Amino acid sequence: MKSRFCVGRAAATLAVAALWLAASASPLPSSAQETVVIKSLAEKKIAQLPAGLLYWTIENFPTLAAAQGAEGPSSLAVEADGRAWLFSLGVQGLSTPGGTKVAQIGPLPAFSAPSYLLRINSAVGPAGAKTPIHTHPGIETFYVVAGQLSQQTPSGISQVSAGQSMVGHAPDTPMQVSSTGADSLDALVMFVVDATRPFSSPAQLP
Repeated sequence: MKSRFCVGRAAATLAVAALWLAASASPLPSSAQETVVIKSLAEKKIAQLPAGLLYWTIENFPTLAAAQGAEGPSSLAVEADGRAWLFSLGVQGLSTPGGTKVAQIGPLPAFSAPSYLLRINSAVGPAGAKTPIHTHPGIETFYVVAGQLSQQTPSGISQVSAGQSMVGHAPDTPMQVSSTGADSLDALVMFVVDATRPFSSPAQLP
């Protein structure tokens, strides 16, 4: 009787161990299921865009107050990553006194709207994080502070790494943005969109 009890207990122990091993072998939630966190840093509505081919000029300033003091009609000052930034929409070669140029990105695809919204967002997320597939009624432009950013559209996949920039596609292009580097993504995103339409809409990629 004792031996049958011991055998039964051992069988039960083995069954529990088998269940534990099966559970351990199940895939854990992937970082690919995480979402890139988007935060709006600044925005401004303007009635019309500057004339000519347009570029985003990115500059650093010693303080946020200095960057704010240098703001023009089509520029926005923000503080991010411990630095003061000025993003100015205008012609190529634009330079602001007191600023240190980081990048100039363009030319942007041209489009027209009744009025325009300029917005600066931050986009951060661990490797594998993604945004939902979406569209914007305007142009989305990227500057990567850290990590690697990938943008998938019907035209394919484009990638930019730390210190690099990328001009987005025409308005209403379906897209998904992902963090695809070994390090977490930290990007600053510049928008020029139609202010009379929703800023972002759900979409599907073909």
